[in-house]
This record gives sequence, structure tokens and C-alpha cells, in this order.
Amino acid sequence: MNAQKLNNVRRQRRKYGIRKAIFGSPAKPRLSVYRSSKHIYAQLIDDFEGKTLVSASTVQAKTEKGGNVDAAKVVGTKIAEAAKAAGIEAIAFDRNGFKYHGRVKALAEAAREGGLKF
Repeated sequence: MNAQKLNNVRRQRRKYGIRKAIFGSPAKPRLSVYRSSKHIYAQLIDDFEGKTLVSASTVQAKTEKGGNVDAAKVVGTKIAEAAKAAGIEAIAFDRNGFKYHGRVKALAEAAREGGLKF
């Protein structure tokens, strides 16, 4: 098994452990974060309905470079603004198996600064 596949398997294991504990409701949706090598994506999900309420990404924000911490901060503020517009204040943070550092941490802190509580 090559290293990239092994890392993905480990991330999937972490993801399943996290998802057992986190569930998004209409009152407190789940903020799911996905990061690729070039972009970062965030969406607020209502798991009862199985619907995405609000989303933001570096693709939508049209940042110059989507794979860095500054771009993640932009996405964090955008998701916070969109959540406020939708009337959402409290969320459950789902790091989706990614380690809480770098871009994932920057997005979470920017969302907190934007007014989301988690």
C-alpha cells in the first residue's frame, strides 16, 4: 500500500470516529471542512434533512491561491457571514478527519471571529 493511500485510510478512520459524535440539527448545523491540495471547502449541513444550508470555498471566493492559510481565513469569514445571513449562530465543527492545524485551524478561527459559536 503506498503512502498516499495509507494516509487516506487513516483519515477515513479518524473521520468515522468524529462523525459518531457529531450530528447537525436545524438549530445547530454541522460545519464540515474539506481540504484538497489546491482548495478548501466548508459547508453547513442539517443532518436531519440531509441538506446543505450554506457553503463557501476558495473556488467561490476566487482567491488567487486557494491552498494556503490566508485563503482558508477568507473562506472562514465568508461561511460566518453566510451563516449569519441565514440566521445561524451556533454550529458543531466537523474537521472531517483532518488534523486541527494549518488551514483547518485558520478556517475555524476565522469563523469564530465572524461570530459563529462552537
